[in-house]
Amino acid sequence: MKKRILKYLVAFGVLAILAMPIVSLAQQNATSIDLGLGDIGTTIGLSSSSPLTTVALLINSIMVILGIVAVGIVLLAGFKWMTAGGNDEKVTEAKKLMGAGVIGLVIILSAWGITTFILERIVTASGTTTT
Repeated sequence: MKKRILKYLVAFGVLAILAMPIVSLAQQNATSIDLGLGDIGTTIGLSSSSPLTTVALLINSIMVILGIVAVGIVLLAGFKWMTAGGNDEKVTEAKKLMGAGVIGLVIILSAWGITTFILERIVTASGTTTT
């Protein structure tokens, strides 16, 4: 059973990584901070963007991956709960997994909010742009 769960988590992780270009292209048209995602396809080698831009892109990418994993854990827990068939041990295991997934999601969203706030303050204080 653990091998199957691990196999699903690995498959979900691979799909999450493959979906990253779609997420980054969706951000390109938003009115939020431009993180220089358009330059990646045309530039090879060292970038002329600021280190702040690189750090912001890295942090946002990691947060997206972690968020997808946390949502996947919550969905997996829901699936385990629905297929428990009334077995109290399986229901308890699914509840623990769902609680861990929700706590992880709250931590990830909090970290993303704090990071975004700090990066915006750094950009404002330094007077630089993130393009």
